Parts: sequence; C-alpha cells; structure tokens
Amino acid sequence: MSPTPAIGDPTSWSLDREIVLVRVLDAPRAAVFEAWTDPDAFCQWFGPAGFTCTVREMDARAGGRARFDMVHGDTTYTNRFDYLEVVTDERLVLDHGSDVDDDPNRFRVTITLDEQSDGKTVLTLRQLHPTAEHRAGAIGFGAVELGLQTMDKLAAHLGAA
Repeated sequence: MSPTPAIGDPTSWSLDREIVLVRVLDAPRAAVFEAWTDPDAFCQWFGPAGFTCTVREMDARAGGRARFDMVHGDTTYTNRFDYLEVVTDERLVLDHGSDVDDDPNRFRVTITLDEQSDGKTVLTLRQLHPTAEHRAGAIGFGAVELGLQTMDKLAAHLGAA
C-alpha cells in the first residue's frame, strides 16, 4: 500500500471537522457488521438512493483495503477504504477516499456497533475530515443527506435478510 496523506490528529476530534450519523437498526450487530464487511452483502445496500455498487476488492482487516465503484447514471465514482482497525461485530476504523493514492479529500471513518437488549443495533458513523473546509465541502456536496439515504438502504437490506 502507498503511504496516505495525514488526516490530521485523529485523537483530536473537532466538531468543525466531524460529521456524525446515527441509526438504530432492527438487526443484531453481527448482521450489521457482516453487511459492512462481506462484499456480496455490501453492494446490495451501500450508496445513496439511485446508486449501484460493484466491489473490486474487499479485505476487511487491519491493513487491508476495499476498492469499489458507485455508479449513478453514466457516472462512476471510484472508492477506496484503507482499514486501520477491525474489531469483529464492534468497530471499523478506515480511511475513505477515491481510489487514487494520496487523495487529498479522503477522511477517517469510525463505525461503532452497539447492540441493545432488544436485539437492535445502534450504528454510529463518524467522519473526521482533514480540515473544517473539507467538512464544509462534504456537507455542501450532500454528505449528511446521502449518508442518511445509505443508512436507509442498509436498514432495508437488513430487514430483507
């Protein structure tokens, strides 16, 4: 793997650099974790409404990488996850960007799964952007709305499983 540019100090969470999305899913956390780490399951739900997905590579382990394309109409968006931490059924930490080395717009994602006593799972997705300006650009692009659409698709996928 090529070296990746710094995200900033990931231990220094800052509201001006962060986007947080939370969803309660009617599924056990093992099923939610599998939806994030199994390439066949992942492309059944990942991406906003109207997008399809094709995984080219998925090695969901610390030091591993996922490469996938999201397609909307005639436009293909290449994506890459570089996995930093994988704790089965609990947490994923990854850097997300386009599928190019040294993507200056990549950001750190921390996904935590908290199982509730009723068998539901609270999914918390935290994006840490390199700068406040990157975060503002992501929000302007629709990161919150598109992220919530993606979580809707995940909920539907888990309900159909």
